[in-house]
Amino acid sequence: MMRLALYQPDIPQNTGAALRLAACFKVPVDIIEPCGFPFDDKRLRRSAMDYGGACALARHDSWETFLKTFRQAGGQRLILLSTASAITFTDFEFHPTDTLLLGRESHGVPEAVHNAADARVRIPIAADMRSLNVVVAAAIVLAEALRQQHVFQGRTFL
Repeated sequence: MMRLALYQPDIPQNTGAALRLAACFKVPVDIIEPCGFPFDDKRLRRSAMDYGGACALARHDSWETFLKTFRQAGGQRLILLSTASAITFTDFEFHPTDTLLLGRESHGVPEAVHNAADARVRIPIAADMRSLNVVVAAAIVLAEALRQQHVFQGRTFL
């Protein structure tokens, strides 16, 4: 099953929006801590609304813990959304068991995390712009990845 992973998220509103996105597409979420905010219901409730409870959520206390768990599961690929990638998300062939990894809003991911990814994809944007909001980027790439898996074909809901 495809997943979203948030690397040390900084902004509770974005984390809540990512949980809402994942709930609507029935995609589990991994939160890789530490977060840049106290991870609690009060801070997430505003943006996740009542969708947070509908999202399968796994919390990992560090990158190392997440990576160990991820690699032990086997058969999965870690796909990093990165402005530094040469491959656009539309030219990439997603697999049903891929995990889409999102970096921190403020700093992206460190080199070790970048290097641990099995692949990196980018969303082409205007040359004079830095990047999209992390949840907007997640929605764009997740929708394409699920489309490639024919998840939406003939359905109005999942």
